[in-house]
Amino acid sequence: MKLAIVKLSALGDIVHAMVALQFIKQQFPSSEIDWLVEAPFAELLAHNPDIHRVLPIQLKALKKNPSQFIKQFTTLKHYQQQNYDLVIDAQGLLKSAITARLLSPQLAGFNAHSCREKAASWFYKTTIDAAYDTNTIDRNAKVLAEPLGFTISQHDIIAKQAFLFFAPPSVELSLHLHPKKKNIIFVIGSTWPSRNYPAAKFVTIAEGLQQHCLVVWGNQWEFDTATWMATQSKFIHVMPKLTLNDLKALIAHADLLIGNDTGPTHIAWGLNKPSITLFGPTPISRVYQTSINKVLKSSSIVNPYRLNKKDFSIADISEKNIIEMADQLLTA
Repeated sequence: MKLAIVKLSALGDIVHAMVALQFIKQQFPSSEIDWLVEAPFAELLAHNPDIHRVLPIQLKALKKNPSQFIKQFTTLKHYQQQNYDLVIDAQGLLKSAITARLLSPQLAGFNAHSCREKAASWFYKTTIDAAYDTNTIDRNAKVLAEPLGFTISQHDIIAKQAFLFFAPPSVELSLHLHPKKKNIIFVIGSTWPSRNYPAAKFVTIAEGLQQHCLVVWGNQWEFDTATWMATQSKFIHVMPKLTLNDLKALIAHADLLIGNDTGPTHIAWGLNKPSITLFGPTPISRVYQTSINKVLKSSSIVNPYRLNKKDFSIADISEKNIIEMADQLLTA
């Protein structure tokens, strides 16, 4: 069987869908699974033994440079030559549905009540019911397994094998990891300011834990914030700029990750590494809580159909609670 999965973005969403790969391969050991993804995220999928080909595409870039349309269309036509037995759109957007339909008419995806954009369901030959307000990981598992005639249970997901892989990093990690203290990664940024736990409170956590805290960053604001944090605590170290491959390698070698509800934080779950995810304006149904993957949510009520970007309640989460939870995970 030749299968193509379409999950274009974003980082955390791709991680949440990738968990299904190992179970598909268990059911269909000889299958070839390709994955169509926005080019900036291709490195996240790299080196996974369950993926036959990573198929990069640059659809987001068309907004700024429409002249690239012919090039991207030609790329899709080239991918179409693989003659897929089935394509599954795990994104549920009109853009992803049209893109997936160009790969093959044998197309599955969410039904109209489960899509973010209902019109996407018009393109699917097979539709799957997975309510939009249910757990994100369960939704991805369902849309990727049911068109193939099997199910992935919650027990399966809890007992998953780590599914993110990496090549030797370009950064010498031994220069940044402490040989005697616990190495804790701080993920301080996200797509919205209201999803970010305050930098000053991260400093308080570092002072409370008194371990080796590594701040990762992806843009100038995050770098400037990380640099300020390092001036406030001797326990905080700013990492150099990392590629996605470097980031996977760093998280794999860490003892704990504490971060906002954002892609790099979810990588820890994909690597079976201890983590604490902090939630304010987004629902905790985006993650699975396990014995080593914990969440702390502010008291605000979240409507998963209409997220409130003005909800800054994440700042109300107590540093003390985070420190206590971190201590428990580090000593488990």
